Amino acid sequence: MMSLRPIYSTDNQSSHMVIYEKENFLGRSVELCDDYPSLQAMGWGETQVGSMHVQCGAFVCYEYPGYRGQQYIMECDKHSGAYQHWKDWGSHCQTPRIQSIRRIQH
Repeated sequence: MMSLRPIYSTDNQSSHMVIYEKENFLGRSVELCDDYPSLQAMGWGETQVGSMHVQCGAFVCYEYPGYRGQQYIMECDKHSGAYQHWKDWGSHCQTPRIQSIRRIQH
């Protein structure tokens, strides 16, 4: 382990985010407030997410179904929760592929 940092926006009472099909909060959108081991199984027809807005709480987004692959921590306290472009997800992000999402709870 090389480094650690606290995640301040966790809240057991509520977690809420909206994912968008395209960058800049455009296209089809879906509101999420739970854990989703497969976005496609819950009705999201895409393997990619273009942008997202975390309105409260924090989430870990995964590249593949079943919480596998690259992980991205999305928080309401970072970027005001607004991730307009998939490149905002983190410096190691190489793809807009998001296929599973899990809430961070303490």
